Amino acid sequence: MKWILVGIIGICNTLGEVLITAGMKRQGEVEKLDPQSLGHMVVRIFRNPLVLGGQAVLAVSFFALLSLLSISNVSFAVPATAISYLLETLLAKLVLKEDVTWRRWAGATLVTCGVALLQW
Repeated sequence: MKWILVGIIGICNTLGEVLITAGMKRQGEVEKLDPQSLGHMVVRIFRNPLVLGGQAVLAVSFFALLSLLSISNVSFAVPATAISYLLETLLAKLVLKEDVTWRRWAGATLVTCGVALLQW
C-alpha cells in the first residue's frame, strides 16, 4: 500500500507542479510590488484554470502524503516522494519546453536512484 501512495504522490506532485508552472507562465511576471498590483495578480491567479487545477491535484498529493505518514516512517515517506523529480524534469522538457541541461538530468536521476535504495 505504501508504494501505491508513493506513486500517487509522485504523479500528483508532478502534474500539479507542471499545471501551476504553465498557468503562471501565462500569468506573466509581476513588475510592481504595490498592493494594488499584487491584488490584481491574486485575482488573476484564482481565475486561472491551470493554477486552480494544479492546486487541486497538489491537494490530492497532500492527503496521500498524510495517509503515507500514517502507515510509514517519515524517514521513508519524505525521501520516497522525491521520485517526482525525474518525472518533473521530463515534463519540464516535453511539455513546458524548458532547456534541461545534462547536469539537471544527472541530478534528477541521482535522486531517483536514491529513492530506489529505499526499497532495500
